[in-house]
Amino acid sequence: MTEHVHTSTKLWQNTLAARPDPDPHAAQRERLRTSYTELRRKACVLLEENARSMPDFTVHDISHVDALWETADLVCGDEVTLNPAETYVLGCAFVLHDAAMGSAAYGTTVPEALGEQRWHDLVSLAYYEREGSWPDREELGDPPAEIAEACVATAIRETHAEQAKRLVDQPWRSSAGNEIFLIEETQLREWYGPLIGELAASHWWPVDRLAGEFRHSIGSLPWQPSEWIIEPLKLACILRLADATQVDSRRAPSFLFSLRRPRGVSREHWRFQEHISRPYRKGDRVTYSSLRPFPPRDATSWWLALEYLRGIDRELKAVDALLHDLGRDRLAARAVAGVDSPERFAELFRVQDWRPIDAAVKVSDIPALVGTLGGQQLYGNEPEVALRELIQNAQDAVLARQTLQPDFPLGRVEIRLAETDGAWFLEVRDYGTGMDEDTLVHGLLDFGTSGWSSTSVRNRLPGLADGGFRPSGRFGIGFFSVFLLGDQVELITRRYDSSLADARRLTFDGASHRPLLTPVTGQGWVPEGTTVRVRLRISPYAFKGLFSRTNDERMAQLARRLVLENAVPIHTWEPRATDPEIIPPFSLATGSPAEVFDRLYPPQAAKGRASEEKFRLRMRDDFVSRATEVRDDQGRHIGLAMLWNSIQHQGQRDFPGIVTVNGFRSDNSVSFAGYLAGQPSRASRDKAALVATRDQMRQWMRTQEQGLRDAGLFDDSLQLELAYTLHCALHPLADDIAFALTSQGVLRLPDVREWARQRSDIFVSFGWPLTWRTRPPELDHRLSGERIQLPDHCVFICQYGFDTPLSEVFPSTIHRDGAYEFARDHATLTWQKHWWHMSDDLYGLFVRVLCEVWSCSLESLLAPLERRDWSDSIDVDGESLGPVSGYRFRRPSND
Repeated sequence: MTEHVHTSTKLWQNTLAARPDPDPHAAQRERLRTSYTELRRKACVLLEENARSMPDFTVHDISHVDALWETADLVCGDEVTLNPAETYVLGCAFVLHDAAMGSAAYGTTVPEALGEQRWHDLVSLAYYEREGSWPDREELGDPPAEIAEACVATAIRETHAEQAKRLVDQPWRSSAGNEIFLIEETQLREWYGPLIGELAASHWWPVDRLAGEFRHSIGSLPWQPSEWIIEPLKLACILRLADATQVDSRRAPSFLFSLRRPRGVSREHWRFQEHISRPYRKGDRVTYSSLRPFPPRDATSWWLALEYLRGIDRELKAVDALLHDLGRDRLAARAVAGVDSPERFAELFRVQDWRPIDAAVKVSDIPALVGTLGGQQLYGNEPEVALRELIQNAQDAVLARQTLQPDFPLGRVEIRLAETDGAWFLEVRDYGTGMDEDTLVHGLLDFGTSGWSSTSVRNRLPGLADGGFRPSGRFGIGFFSVFLLGDQVELITRRYDSSLADARRLTFDGASHRPLLTPVTGQGWVPEGTTVRVRLRISPYAFKGLFSRTNDERMAQLARRLVLENAVPIHTWEPRATDPEIIPPFSLATGSPAEVFDRLYPPQAAKGRASEEKFRLRMRDDFVSRATEVRDDQGRHIGLAMLWNSIQHQGQRDFPGIVTVNGFRSDNSVSFAGYLAGQPSRASRDKAALVATRDQMRQWMRTQEQGLRDAGLFDDSLQLELAYTLHCALHPLADDIAFALTSQGVLRLPDVREWARQRSDIFVSFGWPLTWRTRPPELDHRLSGERIQLPDHCVFICQYGFDTPLSEVFPSTIHRDGAYEFARDHATLTWQKHWWHMSDDLYGLFVRVLCEVWSCSLESLLAPLERRDWSDSIDVDGESLGPVSGYRFRRPSND
């Protein structure tokens, strides 16, 4: 269909087309023309094969190549002319620039062509993006099909330009075993091949790179006229813009769209490109328009078209600025018409039944946004969080270097606190990979991204995934927490394989001001790695200072509090100390229960706390005997904990359960003691959801309950404390577990049946002014502290709520009565709505038993409460203590 499209263009006609006699260079033109025609014929087959392997991509077949001759005419106009040699080289680059947009161009599988190291890095990033965690070796070697397909597409998209450069010299084998080259003539291939490959690859480069790569002209071949000199920079600019501007319905035919059915972003690209007519130039503006209006269902494609054409506009302007600044002939096309506003764009790309309003979120002052979100607003007023993030980043950098350089001897993190001239400074240093300038600017300072999951960072440090590197921090996000500590921040970094001249200093005067990037000069030796130094806003010993959550105000204790397991040694220096205190590497997964307890709840260094230490050691013995492991489906250790709450053990010191994220403290809980691995539920990482599934935690809960029974510890008191937790986790509550109090003592489910059978009027009390204790089980008045004796017909349900994260694993809502879900949206508190809310808790359990014993319906018990506006109360122990709220249930009559 496009066999002769390119031959009718002005560029072809003026250079390679046959001319009427006499033509002194007819033979030379014929030689180049024949070579190009043969190249185009072979490329047709290759491009078609590519389309089969990557059907979601828009059209990159020979029709796209031929269309580039048209858009080259468009961008060149009459301002720039080419000679036949230049046209031949440019035409070959047209053919090859996208010839690697499919697996057929690689001569093998894409993973093999990419190399195991780069392929694993790519799989690692894709896995992290999809799953939110880094893959293990097995997952890296055999990723799910969706991830593998996505990685092939990404690899082709990112490497096709470099692969195109190799296609000139890449041979294919015929059935007879002969070598076949795309450019068959040896002299043309050897002379022009390298330049053609570089030009083909250059369309993927930044514009600024072109001038440096294509500085010099190339003379003609011996059999060509001497004036056929090639200017590579001119050709690179034409190729770049011809490719960028070739956007129209030929790239996304409607029928082909229906056959291929592209998905995701590819689908939106197809949808807008199938609307576009061929571009034309008016003055120096390239003008696009739509063939038909965009209905509301295609609004996303309309906006994508605007952003895409704005990208073309930037390309045109960047190339024009480059040629202007170098004093070269400028191309005719220099901008795109109508992309400066949605309203003007809608004149060219019509819409139907909707109006484009540029209501997208805008950030007019990015430094101010970073200042707002980078510190307290994101992380809260917890300065220790900043140290946690800095340690995570530092450890990751060291581990990355050890992955790339296994014999590296200085694998440690150093933390120093020092006072200078009345000001306090915190310094965190690592001897890790360090950063080059590009990583510093586009990785660390790209607020809102995670550097380790950035393709550009991984490309600069290939082999991390192959070496098993799994970062715990996100240095593009976590770094900005440093502004919790202070506004004046200095970062000095030098990449581990770079020279002293490559060291860089980045200084901040607050997150809302633009940082200053400078070389590190006049400082002598700058070690590899990164040092972050911040001037503290307030003294570390002040209220809400860095040590506010420690007991002995020491850097070593703070580091131990934050870092519950570390893969590299951490050296801490206290103020004026000459030697560091060293926290050796430790793994929670491999430590003994006693070692894990000591790491989670270390002994106090301060004097005068002998009684607290005795209590800690008793808790330690209890933990060693009762804590059980939690493992995931692969058998990996993801927790060691015992069921516990703050009522069970009373003492001066608290021992909350700890949720860890990659070995660092994230969240606390009174529902257990020990640790459970989690994954962050928000950027600040102070809240985390458990890694363990509901079934895994349910199995742990059963093991814990049985352990308490076997040890003889599961008495009435502990049963009352854990009843609601066990009811939610192991639903329903076991018959032999106490969950309520009466004047006669505790009640279990069998007791409730007998107790209710003997009564026709029951009052279920709750809330103000009663409070309950479990050791021993009793009710007290909340204000006076007096012990309360309930009337004979009263019962108090001991529903002690359990804390996150267990309450998120076992939400009470999962056991609600589905038959009454319809009442959830009732505007008033009907009895049906109230039952739906209470049907999953211990009050609902009691009401169910009551209905069973009294042989009545839910409505007969709850509807009267609704009519009384849920406002029952009684007086206990005389009227002086005031009324007690609750629900009064009367046995319905059988009449």
